[in-house]
Amino acid sequence: MDLSDQSNPVTSRLEADSIWLEYDNRRILQNIYLQVPKGQITGLLGRNGCGKSTLLEVIYGIRTAQNRSVRIDGMFYDKVYKHQNRVAYLPQKAFVPGHLRVKEAFALYQSDLAAVSLVFPAITDLLSYRIGQLSGGQQRLVETLLVITSPATFLLLDEPFSNVMPLHIELLRQLLLLVKVRKGILITDHFYQDILQISDQVYFLSTTGHTVPLKHPEADLRELGYIR
Repeated sequence: MDLSDQSNPVTSRLEADSIWLEYDNRRILQNIYLQVPKGQITGLLGRNGCGKSTLLEVIYGIRTAQNRSVRIDGMFYDKVYKHQNRVAYLPQKAFVPGHLRVKEAFALYQSDLAAVSLVFPAITDLLSYRIGQLSGGQQRLVETLLVITSPATFLLLDEPFSNVMPLHIELLRQLLLLVKVRKGILITDHFYQDILQISDQVYFLSTTGHTVPLKHPEADLRELGYIR
């Protein structure tokens, strides 16, 4: 199986536009714009509590906002999660039922177990285990693999490297680089160096709720005071 099949041109894109969210007159997100082209990894960085997870939830359609426009190839989607194989979302919290066996989870979510086995051959040792029997790190890894190799064209990944062993982070990066030619990936994580190394474009979400596209990500992040 060739995960890096380049037969699909980079034409499709997911756009989040004019997103405005506030609580009790406190603006969380305002005038957000970002685009996630198919065939690219788009990084989203920002300080703790600035609204990165909230933004992903708004894009996915599970959180309401005062204003929002989520488009795929120019077509508006009110709740994109209701449309099969459009967008897959990895939340920070566990989401796979604990009674499912790992092999059953891959079948249920229609994820590509063969593709995962190419990069993570050790996955075969976990297939007979129930999700609830796995350690926290193993469960997080399995859920991340389920989303990355799902049939969805676009992926929203909220901290996929958290609670995962360094070796597995490196393998996840390899898998993301392989699948990106047929997917558009929006990824946020506190492991900013891993984000910078694999991202084709990077946005910074400011504490005032604006997205800032970074032309020179590492230099721009230093100027913004995000890194030293």
